[in-house]
Amino acid sequence: MKIQERTGAGAGRTAAPAQPPVGDRLPTPPRERKPALAALAVLLILVGALGATMLVLQAGDRIEVVKVINEVQAGDSLKDSDVTSVMVARDDSIHYVEWGQLDTIKTYKAKSTIYPGTLAVGEMFAKKAGLPAGKASVGLALKEGQYPADIRPGDVVSAYRVGTTSSGSNNSTGNSGGSSGAGGTSSGGALVDDARVNTVAEDDDATVSTGNLSLTLLVDQADAAALATAAAAGEVAIVHVPGN
Repeated sequence: MKIQERTGAGAGRTAAPAQPPVGDRLPTPPRERKPALAALAVLLILVGALGATMLVLQAGDRIEVVKVINEVQAGDSLKDSDVTSVMVARDDSIHYVEWGQLDTIKTYKAKSTIYPGTLAVGEMFAKKAGLPAGKASVGLALKEGQYPADIRPGDVVSAYRVGTTSSGSNNSTGNSGGSSGAGGTSSGGALVDDARVNTVAEDDDATVSTGNLSLTLLVDQADAAALATAAAAGEVAIVHVPGN
């Protein structure tokens, strides 16, 4: 009888898990702090910000300089038509000719040929014109037919020795062989293979009326004497070098 009463008394109950008291939660492990990584992140942020600032400052620090747009030969001075202005980043290690210095630099001479597209720097100019080492400048006075009609400064040419033959000799012999006739020429070979035209006379009226032309050639010193001798005798003809 006692056993049945105990069984009946517990028949309406269900088993439930024991609940932990409120506030008694399982402890969490403490977070591991890495101060070195945090410092590195801060340093990278600062470096990036400093680099961006320097780029902005450099882009804003620009100057107006001289750019050559027409070829300028050695010994010549800059003209207004030879240059234009461009903006570049300032660099104290490069001695740019600033646009405000143009009037001053026009009183100087180019030490060597300056080609179009070049930014002018101070080292390209000198107060007095000078010739490159081992070179000589030879002046020529040419007649019509002794030079190309389109010759201009900067051209690379060859100079040939030519000599005129007598018309009387041709008439008296009357042969049909190698005589060149009145006003003919006989070639004596190249005096200079690759000379550069330095200057061409600008007296257009004289050139048109007489056909004569004065120019100077920049040649090797070894060729200067022979070229000057032939020029003095009026026995020089100028031709363009193929590919010039």
